[in-house]
Amino acid sequence: MGVFSAMNVAATGMTAQQLRMDVIAENIANASTTRTQDGEPYRRKQVVFTEKDTTSFDNILNGYLSHYEPNGVKVTQIVEDQSELRLVYEPDNPDANEDGYVEYPNVDTVTEMTNLIDSSRAYEASATSFNAAKSMAMKGLEMFSV
Repeated sequence: MGVFSAMNVAATGMTAQQLRMDVIAENIANASTTRTQDGEPYRRKQVVFTEKDTTSFDNILNGYLSHYEPNGVKVTQIVEDQSELRLVYEPDNPDANEDGYVEYPNVDTVTEMTNLIDSSRAYEASATSFNAAKSMAMKGLEMFSV
């Protein structure tokens, strides 16, 4: 793998993790939103990653490709978590049902903060990888400029 390919892979990882952090921040911000524009409670969102421009493992294993370059990661979709919403007894709330229960989002702040730390560490690892590849490229240029 070349230096520029390594930079590209790291950059796609940073971009994907930045979007994941944005979605997590949206989840935390809407942890108490009982009514969105469509009248329903907010539902937690999750980011789905896949490898960018995948080459099948079978082709690599059988040697059909003489030179394999990883292509990084991409976000394929942002999905809503369809798990049950939290029911809280608040009969005075205007969003309460006939039994006095309010449906709150299925957002657990502790889980979201844990995911945020995980995403932040993955972003940091990609940034470190990018900087290492950049440093190697700079050293290579220094060798030729002497």
